[in-house]
Amino acid sequence: MERVVLKMTEEDTVEPVEFQAPQVNTPVGKPIPAQPVSLLILAGRWLSLHRAELRTFAIGAVSLCLFLLSWHLLTKYRVNVHVRFVNVPSPSLVFESFTKAMHDIKFFHHVTLSCRRILIGFSIAAVIAVPLGLIMGRFRFARDVIFPVSEIMRPIPAIAWVPMSIMLWPSNEESIVFITFLGSFFPILLNTLHGMATVDPVLVRASQCLGAKEFSIFREVYFPAALPNIFTGLTVGMGVAWVSLIAAEMISGQFGIGYFTWEAYSLVQYPDIALGMISIGVLGLASSATIRGLGRLIMPWSRG
Repeated sequence: MERVVLKMTEEDTVEPVEFQAPQVNTPVGKPIPAQPVSLLILAGRWLSLHRAELRTFAIGAVSLCLFLLSWHLLTKYRVNVHVRFVNVPSPSLVFESFTKAMHDIKFFHHVTLSCRRILIGFSIAAVIAVPLGLIMGRFRFARDVIFPVSEIMRPIPAIAWVPMSIMLWPSNEESIVFITFLGSFFPILLNTLHGMATVDPVLVRASQCLGAKEFSIFREVYFPAALPNIFTGLTVGMGVAWVSLIAAEMISGQFGIGYFTWEAYSLVQYPDIALGMISIGVLGLASSATIRGLGRLIMPWSRG
């Protein structure tokens, strides 16, 4: 087999060619503006990633607009078909009441006082109900002792507790916080107890075989497994706490958003009634959303 040898002569040499980048005349110190195509690509990627959230937001916005439109039409034509909308204020009147309340320091005092009562009562309920639910779920004797008493007291509505709380506590403020505590205590307790019941016993036995002690089993097995149910109980308990608070403020309070709503009814200020109701709904929604957001931060594994 012959061997071919290639030889290069001087004529075959290739001279290097210098490459010069095209010059762009841009002002000194100013960045080159982004290309429109790249912005469209980034916008498309963002829309594809957040398609579900945008769809949910759009549906919610349309639903809210339809609700406001129905409210406006029912009050404008004073519909009186069994349900009477004769004295119900229109959205425009409620908005005028809202603008007036934004310049009234007394309205903000009502809101802040109700939020403070909710924070104190709900926090005490969570600090007591969560550990108690964990103990009841782990030890049968504790559950047999506490569960019957809690089940008897749980169906009692918050309004029925108002006279008893006034007799128990030396001030109206403490009695209102106590009613708020009762409203949020039982949902948190029951959901924590349910979360403990759903823990896989195989995980508990495996941790015991590995030599884990009781406190380690609580911290590493029971508590993380029960966290989704605990945050469900916290969310439900926050809603019930607002219901209990408003009932207590309407009956025995002198300040608070519930008292503001009831006082508006007593003074025949119908727009203020709707304003108080909307304020309660917005505050309750913000409180529940805060708990859900905290739950997503603490439990990243449960994000759907």
